[in-house]
Parts: sequence; structure tokens; C-alpha cells
Amino acid sequence: MNGMTGSLHGKVAIVTGGGSGIGRATALMFGAEGADVVIADIDAAAATRVAEEISAQGGRAVAVKADVSAEADCVGVVAAAVETFGGLHVLFNNAGIIRRADAIGTSVDEWDRVMAVNVRSVFLMCKHAVPAMTDGGSIVNTGSGWGLKGGGNAISYCASKAAVVNMTRALAIDHAAAGIRVNSVNPGDTDTPMLREEARQLSEEWAAFEADAADRPMGRAGRPDEIARAVLFLASDAASYITGTALVVDGGGLA
Repeated sequence: MNGMTGSLHGKVAIVTGGGSGIGRATALMFGAEGADVVIADIDAAAATRVAEEISAQGGRAVAVKADVSAEADCVGVVAAAVETFGGLHVLFNNAGIIRRADAIGTSVDEWDRVMAVNVRSVFLMCKHAVPAMTDGGSIVNTGSGWGLKGGGNAISYCASKAAVVNMTRALAIDHAAAGIRVNSVNPGDTDTPMLREEARQLSEEWAAFEADAADRPMGRAGRPDEIARAVLFLASDAASYITGTALVVDGGGLA
């Protein structure tokens, strides 16, 4: 990738939900910046494709099939980083799902699954990654603009992302003395498979849904690589005095 500086040279990074969308873009960027990358995804084939892309660019990567709402899988992802590459310095907790419905239309099972994937996974990955970060490190969690303000027909998603934003602050306080920074990146609507899944769940035509997503000062939805650049900044030493923050990357939508 043009403009890369090797800002993660010598670092080992984990990206959850790394098989597509923002996770894929970030994993590729991490690899281009010199990191050894563990791509964790419930879709093993997608994770493998991303690992192969990084390898084709001259980097090092390994794919791990994982449901990060399950503790044993989180343990396995961290072990893959340590055993394959010798340590862990960066964790990007990006895996997430969405259910577009209000409280009445959301089943208990749907609520529990959103919370498991979006919230419990962050807790579990941090629980097992922090002890492996023996030389300090950086954790970046994917929140959302809807973790900082409300949104319609997305009660479980809004609640889960608000939890991620405040859990990030608590983690930052708890682990600063160990040299571990913890921040959240909070995208607005971004052109990913999840955005198209939202349109499907709401039974909306993609063109109309896309136009609604573009209704913000910059007049368009974000691109995965634009969110990845923000994650890279927070993961790198360029953000050495930043912890506990919620960085909004949304083309002015929240403003």
C-alpha cells in the first residue's frame, strides 16, 4: 500500500472479525505496516483469504477460525499469536453483528447473541490478551456512533456498542500502569457487508438505504480503509499518549 511507513514493524497483532469489511481492511493495513497478523473470524475461508493476501504482499499472517463469544476460542486466538509469532502487542476487537429491530421485535435469543458477539467477546479477548502483552500494547475496540447516541430500530446494537465504549474506558484505567492503551474507534455507516445486511433486515432497497447512509456533512458513507487508518493510528506509537478515548470516524454524522 502506498504511503505506508512500517509503523507496526516488529509488532504482533490480532484482528477479530478480520475476514471482511473493516476487519479485513485493517488486517491488510497492519500487514503492510510490518505487523505479523492473526486473523480471527467465524468464517474460516474468509480469514484464510485475508491471510493469503497479506502473505502475497510479503507479510506474515495466520488465520484462525473462532467464535469470539466463546472463551475457549478466545484463548486459542491469543495462543496462536504467542505460539506462531512470539508475543502480542496489538488487539483489534472488531467482530460484531447487528439486529435491526426495536424492543418489541427483538427476541431474547437475538438480544443475547448480539451481546455475546459485540460485548462478551471484547471482555474475553481482553481478559486473555492483556496477560500476553508483556511489553505493553494497544487495544482498539470497535464501537459505533450508535454507542454514543441512540438510533432507531437497533436497540440491542445500540446497547452493545454503548457497553463497548464504556468498557473501553474501564480497561484503559485498569491497564495503563502495565503500558497498555485501550481506545475505541466509532464508525458511522461504512460500506461493508454488514451495512448491506442492515438493508436486508429492514427490507429496504440498497439504493435508498445507501442514500440515507450518505446523509451526513461529507455526503457519503465511509470506506473500510478509512476506518482502518484510524485504527492504525490508535494502534501505533503515534497515539502513545492516547488512552480511554472514543474516536469518532463518521464523516461528520454525529456532529
